[in-house]
Amino acid sequence: MHIHILGICGTFMGGLAALAREAGHKVTGCDAGVYPPMSDQLRALGIELIEGFGADQLSQKADVWVVGNVVSRARKPDGSARYPLMEAILDGGLAYTSGPQWLSEHVLQGRHVLAVAGTHGKTSTSSMLAWILEHAGLQPGFLVGGVPTNFGISARQGKGNCFVIEADEYDTAFFDKRSKFVHYRPRTAVLNNLEYDHADIFDDLAAIERQFHHLVRTVPSTGRVIFNGLEESLSRVLHMGCWSEQRSFGAAISDYSAQGEPHRFDVMEGGRASGRVEWDLGGVHNQLNALAAIAAAAHVGVAPEAAARALGEFRNVKRRMEVRGTVAGITVYDDFAHHPTAIRTTVDGLRRKVGAQRIIAVFEPRSNTMKLGAMKSQLPWSLEQADIAYCHSGGLDWDAAQVMAPMGGRGRVSGSIDELVRELAQAAQPGDHILCMSNGGFGDIHAKLLRAFAAREEAIAR
Repeated sequence: MHIHILGICGTFMGGLAALAREAGHKVTGCDAGVYPPMSDQLRALGIELIEGFGADQLSQKADVWVVGNVVSRARKPDGSARYPLMEAILDGGLAYTSGPQWLSEHVLQGRHVLAVAGTHGKTSTSSMLAWILEHAGLQPGFLVGGVPTNFGISARQGKGNCFVIEADEYDTAFFDKRSKFVHYRPRTAVLNNLEYDHADIFDDLAAIERQFHHLVRTVPSTGRVIFNGLEESLSRVLHMGCWSEQRSFGAAISDYSAQGEPHRFDVMEGGRASGRVEWDLGGVHNQLNALAAIAAAAHVGVAPEAAARALGEFRNVKRRMEVRGTVAGITVYDDFAHHPTAIRTTVDGLRRKVGAQRIIAVFEPRSNTMKLGAMKSQLPWSLEQADIAYCHSGGLDWDAAQVMAPMGGRGRVSGSIDELVRELAQAAQPGDHILCMSNGGFGDIHAKLLRAFAAREEAIAR
């Protein structure tokens, strides 16, 4: 089968492309931004990439056109189609489908799907779960929204029956406004947490809760729903109806809980110690992610003790508190955090690790929700454990300086990446930890900072 993927360079669609190629299909694709690292990864798999969405791509003569949710029926100011290839597909009556639907029919069908849903921690928890199953010899397939360091790839078919998937609540395609995860039909569903997000497609929290309940409805009676017992929103979801086994984690009274610090803790199953996790990760959020992964692995026969041992060898995911380098005693981190709660837990995790040393948080409001300003008032709260916090205000329609004002002198705003680098090159001191947070590339600020610190050190030496 020849499939042509529209929007192939997105994390999910790129992973789907890799799975399709591994399964022996001919895969081609297009996107508005064909650039590394995804372009390099896909070309290394023998996948032809085309820049843009021109209608001339019909010459590919694909058997099916797989449409990513980046594609719409939008028009440019001059009235022309923004995605002419999609218009040509529709005009020609050609076969097309969404990424999640194709995945469901060609990869997930007949397998034990373990789906990890939640506002935060999906990638980390999915990666932990995949590694636990791999460590146990189950050879799982997986598709996650990042690159687990233990595997070095974001997706694979796997040789076993289990398939771990990061289950996103974002919409499927312009012609299917259901959440992606309703297509996956999991036998094990993890509900990691649930807060308001994606303000561009959901009116309120209740609308997201309804989508989560659609996911719960798809779990069979012999399946299992694993949920965070600390979340009232998830309690509301389950009270709408649940027809499967339930297991809770996180709360003091739950099926799986933790005793100890986030980097070294006992896993309590039904109130009894059943394993011990000792690893390099910090933060309560990672402790909760671990409990969720351990509980999910138990459903396919991996004992908590074995799962805890596996996590001792877990090496996290790229862009999750990833150290990009240390120059002149200044350490620069890259993290994917972009929701206020995720920012707060990320800063908290670093604070627990570095103690009283200075943390300089650098944040880019890049997600659709943050660009709309739906959660801007929460930013001072999310950044309060940082000694200094910079907000990149370029391209925002709201006043970042006003939003950061409650932080006083600790809250600062810069309108460009170059301005940020110049200010940080002057402000940073040996022993500082600079935490850069964005769900995008952030203009390669990490490398620019490291070069700036090296240049400053060289100038001092002269």
